[in-house]
Amino acid sequence: MGRKNTSFRQTKTMMLLLFLRCRVASLGGRRTFASVANGRFRSLPTVVKASGIEAQKGFLEARNLEKAVGAVHRDGLVVVEDVISHDVLNQLNKKMVQDARVLQGRGEDGPFNYNTGNLQQDAPPVAEFFNPAIFTNPIATQITTAVLGPRPKWTFCSANSAMPPLPGGEPSRQPVHSDADFKHPDHPFALVVNVPLVSMTPENGSTEIWLGTHNGTGVDGQEGAHGERASGRIQEDLLAQRRAICPPSQPVVQKGSIVIRDLRLWHAGMPNLSKEVRVMLAMIHFAPWYRNPMRLEFSEDIKPVLEKLESEGRLGLEVPVDWVTREEALKTYLNRGFGNSYDFDQTP
Repeated sequence: MGRKNTSFRQTKTMMLLLFLRCRVASLGGRRTFASVANGRFRSLPTVVKASGIEAQKGFLEARNLEKAVGAVHRDGLVVVEDVISHDVLNQLNKKMVQDARVLQGRGEDGPFNYNTGNLQQDAPPVAEFFNPAIFTNPIATQITTAVLGPRPKWTFCSANSAMPPLPGGEPSRQPVHSDADFKHPDHPFALVVNVPLVSMTPENGSTEIWLGTHNGTGVDGQEGAHGERASGRIQEDLLAQRRAICPPSQPVVQKGSIVIRDLRLWHAGMPNLSKEVRVMLAMIHFAPWYRNPMRLEFSEDIKPVLEKLESEGRLGLEVPVDWVTREEALKTYLNRGFGNSYDFDQTP
């Protein structure tokens, strides 16, 4: 039986390589997917360039929206360029770089993900740093709504910061993993809206992505218990199978872009080999039917901002928030958990 199963897996892999088709391959009871573009497997993400008018209106025209939605369904990720003003990003980046150094100084007591070079970091949840162009970007919401349904629920707001090593330290990478480290639906239910505050490159730790793997193995192909610091790791044999079909990529993502990623997609935080902190915001939009009980925690001075957006019909999101005083918000926002300590599962 062992030889037959091995032969069966090899045959299926050869068929995929030969015909270059975007299909599910039954490999010993497991599944692996690949994205195909123009007869070739797709390693680099689709990039949609928003026009000046689209960015100004906060609304993609039909052709660009179709391109973005198609990439999310097919590849599990899309990049939309020229969406956010650099000036807006610069203000937030200056503050978050300062905060990142504070968190890095905590070492093993900090909110790191897999290794201390990849920090989980919240943005200051107060009004002067809460710009809707970043946190409730209408083009991002337009895409997530088109995939998930009307008024997605925004219940997670944080960031992933790739840190330059401290003197004497060694840069390290995360294992390839999925953020959906629990039994989950086999169709889109959660999309991560990433906003890099600077251009992301292989040098400063651009995320390694494995396109097409959002429809992959589920929890059967993962290692580590749900909620542990190192949960969601993809098993080595599956990585080898997927790499033989299509290797991952570490793309350049230009400043001013947004990245929409399916929560299930395989990915890995990479070492920051530069001398500068690289911050990438991460907001999660859940489908309106998805029963995740998480809530945001913001300062009360953000409430009028969200209420104004809602009254003008420019929010497009369900935003469950626990409001706290400004003093409390500033006191606690750097004491949040690491990424896998959050529970993205839904209630029964």
